[in-house]
Amino acid sequence: MKNELNSKTWFITGASRGFGRIWAEAALERGDRVATTARNVNSLSALKEKYGKNVITLELDVTKREQAKTAINEAHAYFGRLDIVLNNAGYPLLGTIEEASTDDVKAMYETNIFGTLNVIKAALPLLRKQGGGHIVGTSSNVGHITFPVIGYYCSSKWAFEAIHEALAMEVKDFDIKVTMIEPGAYATEFGGPESGKMAEGMEIYSAFKTQFFEQLKNMEKGDPNATPQALFQVVDAENPPLRFHLGSHNLPLVRAAYEERLALWEKWDAVSSSAQGAVLQ
Repeated sequence: MKNELNSKTWFITGASRGFGRIWAEAALERGDRVATTARNVNSLSALKEKYGKNVITLELDVTKREQAKTAINEAHAYFGRLDIVLNNAGYPLLGTIEEASTDDVKAMYETNIFGTLNVIKAALPLLRKQGGGHIVGTSSNVGHITFPVIGYYCSSKWAFEAIHEALAMEVKDFDIKVTMIEPGAYATEFGGPESGKMAEGMEIYSAFKTQFFEQLKNMEKGDPNATPQALFQVVDAENPPLRFHLGSHNLPLVRAAYEERLALWEKWDAVSSSAQGAVLQ
């Protein structure tokens, strides 16, 4: 256990289940202080009972901008500072590009992207005022690669990656650090009925999706309870990485994807360069 002077203070969204719950409990177990948030605050009551004053439980639907601002301010006031703001809330939309409705895609983006931005924008003034902090976001290996049937979810993580990469450059001078945690496949509730949404199906894609879901079911998945120590090494580092793969399967997949992209760009480089035209002043 850490003493209070050396402990870190966290703000974690989506702390009711999955990685959010596991990381919140692990941080509390090591003596850190944690502001936990969820849409249903009652789902966090056991944490309050067990960890007392080291935890505050807050109701937060990240899609509600004012509620995000209120939760961040309340957590900061309760603990006196926030060292780590961890955006973990998010969910996948399951369905082909043709199947998923515009409303379903917008709703997913409201949580995965605009909800994340609501929390970041609420936190930044406080982090600047206190002299620094660490913004951490749960991204995914599908922020670099894409799979069918979860294409829209992948697109939200590609956007997530671009936003955080730009943010890291913009806030560096304020001593605010940015890290994206990129999990591979893990045995969490992710994608289940409580944490995912299934688009209305079309018969023409039924066989394709059945095969895809069978592949997902048989995919080797990591143990989410094995992840906290790796996360702690990242947030405790003096110079934490912008991107951090969580699990052993990501790097081979991402390396292969980028090698394929580079080979394709190089193959077509002569044609690409021919489109540059004359140098214009």
